[in-house]
Amino acid sequence: MIFARAGDQVFNSMYRRITAWLSRLEDGLLVTILAAMIVFAIGQVALRNVWGSGLAWADPLLRILVLWIALLGAMAATRDKNHISIDVLSKFLPAYLKKTAQFVTYWFTAMICALLAWQGGRLVVMDYREATTAFSSIPAWACELIIPFGFGIMSLRFFLYGLQVMTNRKA
Repeated sequence: MIFARAGDQVFNSMYRRITAWLSRLEDGLLVTILAAMIVFAIGQVALRNVWGSGLAWADPLLRILVLWIALLGAMAATRDKNHISIDVLSKFLPAYLKKTAQFVTYWFTAMICALLAWQGGRLVVMDYREATTAFSSIPAWACELIIPFGFGIMSLRFFLYGLQVMTNRKA
């Protein structure tokens, strides 16, 4: 029994370090992409107003950065359980059914996110095979990688939240 507790402590410590590192990575990417978006948007406006033209690749890049920041923001929201949630049913459920409803909600959401990750992966593979370009010579598949990755991470998080509900463990 003592060894099991020591193993749990090592696992929990390692888990906390990994999740803290991933949280910093997500937040760092969010800040970097947001800063890049601001710089490119202001640069485009300045170039158009001063010289009458801008960078041809900046507008498509900004559209792709919007996709990246949206999915990274959604990942961060699910990490902190600050995602949008419509919770009408649990207000009317008896206490003994609330846990089951929360479990079903988390796992249904995990399945939907997994489906979106799968389809996003299919899109990436299709664009890779077709050698589609997003702008300049940047391949579209590289710009779309956030779709399967982001939804895959969110699916995993919702799956784990469902496990936490059923095992009565805190996040």
